[in-house]
Amino acid sequence: MPDTTTAELASLPELLSAAVEAVGGVERSGQVRMAQAVADAIRTGDHLAVQAGTGTGKSLAYLVPALRHAVEHGSTVVVSTATIALQRQLVDRDLPRLAKALTGPLGRAPKFAILKGRRNYLCLHRLNSGVPEEPEDSVLFDPFAVSRLGREVKRLHEWAEDTGTGDRDELVPGVTDHAWRQVSVSARECLGVARCPVGTDCFAERARADAGRVDIVVTNHALLAIDALQGIQVLPEHDLVIVDEAHDLVDRVTSVATAELTATAVTAAARRCGRLIDQEVADRLVEAGDGLALLLGDLPVGRVDALPVPLGASLGTVRDAAHACVTKLGPERKADVDVATARKLALSLLEDVHDTAVRLLAAFDEDSAHRRDVVWVSGGEGPRPVSLKVAPLAVAGLLRERLFGTCTTVLTSATLTLGGTFDAMARLWGLPTEQRAGVKAEGTATDKAPPDDEGPKWTGLDVGSPFEHERSGILYVAKHLPPPGRDGLPPSYLDELRELIDAAGGRTLGLFSSMRAAKQASEELRKRVTVPILCQGEDSTALLVKKFAADPATCLFGTLSLWQGVDVPGVSLQLVVVDRIPFPRPDDPLASARQRAVEARGGNGFLTVAATHAALLLAQGTGRLLRSMTDKGVVAILDPRLATARYGRFLRDSLPSYWTTYDPEVVRGALRRLDEAATRAG
Repeated sequence: MPDTTTAELASLPELLSAAVEAVGGVERSGQVRMAQAVADAIRTGDHLAVQAGTGTGKSLAYLVPALRHAVEHGSTVVVSTATIALQRQLVDRDLPRLAKALTGPLGRAPKFAILKGRRNYLCLHRLNSGVPEEPEDSVLFDPFAVSRLGREVKRLHEWAEDTGTGDRDELVPGVTDHAWRQVSVSARECLGVARCPVGTDCFAERARADAGRVDIVVTNHALLAIDALQGIQVLPEHDLVIVDEAHDLVDRVTSVATAELTATAVTAAARRCGRLIDQEVADRLVEAGDGLALLLGDLPVGRVDALPVPLGASLGTVRDAAHACVTKLGPERKADVDVATARKLALSLLEDVHDTAVRLLAAFDEDSAHRRDVVWVSGGEGPRPVSLKVAPLAVAGLLRERLFGTCTTVLTSATLTLGGTFDAMARLWGLPTEQRAGVKAEGTATDKAPPDDEGPKWTGLDVGSPFEHERSGILYVAKHLPPPGRDGLPPSYLDELRELIDAAGGRTLGLFSSMRAAKQASEELRKRVTVPILCQGEDSTALLVKKFAADPATCLFGTLSLWQGVDVPGVSLQLVVVDRIPFPRPDDPLASARQRAVEARGGNGFLTVAATHAALLLAQGTGRLLRSMTDKGVVAILDPRLATARYGRFLRDSLPSYWTTYDPEVVRGALRRLDEAATRAG
């Protein structure tokens, strides 16, 4: 039942005004437009995609109408994010301020909670029962690793005495994944609150109970995917989902839907059930794992288009041996807690091995043009074992049916319009593309998907940005340089980079397409420039970013996580350099399979898959430049194809409207003036 009547609630403009004042912000036209669009979507039930540039205040723009809806109708709204940083911002900063500011206008204090997957919470039963996790190969013969594991588990026992939530993210400093697995369980491994001797004190169950009593539940894309796609209800009943950082939704859902099989996992499953069933049956699974290990060791890394006969036979043996073990375990029986725990842990591993083997075999049932899954061989480098992975070719159909088909969904990010439209992202989400003539940029991708007028109703809205990009930023494309090669950064790229850094006086974020290129640039330029250069991997990324922000003369070079995870306003960052257009690697198994599938339908696979991937990363990476209203600077793209290739227009139209130049003298002069102004001000 609703907690209050509509007449008692303040209007949306009044609520938004109170919210903005509470956080010490300034109401912006884009924020107002977005808040009204979210309210309209809630009212009509139509889905909404909103591009809201940095500085818009998009979190308030969706939280205020969401809270109003939740209080008015007594319902729960789910807000999903891709990163822990945004979750913490919402739960620790934005929502507490909103709750305080809107208590009067809403008639009561809004309530909120954070909810994560079960594996993120300490399991008190696992902690006290002492059931060990199977050791990793890298730990078995390494006394230092064993010693470290023991110290970490001891720390976890001490932390368990003090924590009120059992949330892994609150443990600082953290512990290794292997240590955490000693004191946590997956949903499959959990005994269930009714059977668990400490079920009434369970941190995960307490978090779920809290989530069922609040107005806003903050979660992550992975848990949203599990709830929507795997038929496991982990989120409370809800009628509205808001997906922030929606540019990452497809990758996160794909990750959840990806399975992996290793010989080590097969052996671990056999060990787990060895004391619970006839040893002869368990030994057959051990032998199946040994056979798989021999075969995997001979397979080349990369996509598997045709199932080799020996591999198919080995997978069949693994499947059948795992099934025999599950059968011998039998149905769940009344037993003491220790036996029930051991059975549950064994069953979880066995079912994972069995189901993955079944899925791997089924992936090759259809001809290549109609397959739904992609299979590839991965690993084999360093401590990582060789593995078989299987992932969905696309998740659009799953999202369309199980997310958009079940509740109103709002998707938002600073980067959703690629090539000037929402079409590319809509296609990935399973929404019908926009049918507006004359909107697409030249070179825009098309996969020639069948027309669909019966898809979910949705609206796309770009509310812009408060930043004046054409006045605050320059897009410089080094048109005079040669196209990038495969043998590292050419000398001309290093020369160009040195001149740009010298002109900027440091203040440079270098975004590279590979760690190899980032390290090469760091090593070479440290010999040629006087400013400090930090490189990703030399310390934790968070600490490197902190050092970079603290010293304006410093440069920071890195790869993928820096493309999306750096927020450094002010004079410490006035130059963002991108070494090459970030297309996926040609041997990327998933991207290459998706390109092939588009081409099988008569479309352009390169443009539809590779260009969309590159446009999204470019938009995210170049978005690191302007983070506040007073920021100014340059985005320098060393790859000339952004200016010369046919698809360059599509990529440029995916970026903010910076003033563009191809003249190196012009851009170096601008950087010198910015450096001089910052030095005088500092």
